Amino acid sequence: MKHSAAIDQTPGAGPAAPGDVTPAVTETAGRAFAGLFRMLKLARPDRPIHPEGIGLAGRLTRTGSSGATSGVEWLDTPGIDSVKARFSRSVGLPQQLPDILGLALRITPSSGGITDVLFASTGWRLPGRFLLQPKLDVASAAFTTLMPYRGAKGPVLLGLRTSELPAGPLASGEWVLNFYWAKPAGPWRECGELRLRAEPAPADTPLRFNPLENQPPGAQAYAWTRRLREHSYRAAQRPAPAAVATSAPASAAPAATERNTMSTVSQLFNSPAADVWRVIADGWLYSGWVVGTSRIRAVDDQWPAEGARLHHSVGGWPLVIDDSTQVTTVEPGRRLEVTARGWPMGEAKVVITLEDQDGQCRVTISEDAVRGPGKMIPKFLRDPLIAVRNRETLRRLELMAAGGAGK
Repeated sequence: MKHSAAIDQTPGAGPAAPGDVTPAVTETAGRAFAGLFRMLKLARPDRPIHPEGIGLAGRLTRTGSSGATSGVEWLDTPGIDSVKARFSRSVGLPQQLPDILGLALRITPSSGGITDVLFASTGWRLPGRFLLQPKLDVASAAFTTLMPYRGAKGPVLLGLRTSELPAGPLASGEWVLNFYWAKPAGPWRECGELRLRAEPAPADTPLRFNPLENQPPGAQAYAWTRRLREHSYRAAQRPAPAAVATSAPASAAPAATERNTMSTVSQLFNSPAADVWRVIADGWLYSGWVVGTSRIRAVDDQWPAEGARLHHSVGGWPLVIDDSTQVTTVEPGRRLEVTARGWPMGEAKVVITLEDQDGQCRVTISEDAVRGPGKMIPKFLRDPLIAVRNRETLRRLELMAAGGAGK
């Protein structure tokens, strides 16, 4: 992709927006966002953000513009469009905590085609309409597209404000929102009404929204917004990395629940399970393959029997922490569950499973913080960090098994 200093040459992007003179900056920022999305997919393979949602359906009644016009044909013309929607919380924090609220719309305009528009909770006035704002619920939230579309008369933002809510939960009745447009620094102008209800079974929707490909009639995405967003959309919607386990095979049924709640990585070794287990069963070898373990100080004679401990150190000299790891459950040759301690950082539950596959072995590590300061790190942040470390742990373990360690 080539850009001049002042004219964007992205295919189909149209003329550059006024002031769009930094394509390299927005391209770099877009790739950085995509890198973050790829990390988040280690913890959330399906949807790295907005992990859980409610499927909604309804209609958008466009009243058109009275007085000033937006320059976007679809907004300025009356009509009624059918809508499929998804409401979600961006980070996926508990309901008691504020979160960035999202409302994605799949609109079928009366003129044909499809339009995807993504709204997020922001401020309503300047400069808040360009800043994400966490909210507890939709009643107090304003939603905007955050980034403008390019119409015949220049940039146009879209906005939504709740006017009516069901008496109970959002999925229990009709949600009514007023529909607006505005110039980036101008007043909001009402141009319609959106009515939504939960689908018959208020479950999530499998729809994937792409506002860069499915744009409103008469509007286009600015090149700079495309550069900021398109890499992230591709990263979010591509298949999950092969090393991320999304479901447990029948032979590892005991770990099925853990794989849904813990950071989990998996790798196929070119060594049989017996060779891998020999490495795991020798506690003196742990500092060779467990990332972060700098040395082993002592190993109980019964290791890896249930209740046995190995005494290790974590960190690099001179900042070394002495602590221990204890076996909580073991199935020799198949599964090991331990509690790894590293205070003052805290404790973690770690589950290692081995599945023999015709001379090869699939090894899976599931882990999460269970006590201490580590558990205070939000799960959407700590899961990718754990996954990155454990992928390196698996690589080291495979090399040691292939090299005959533990024999």
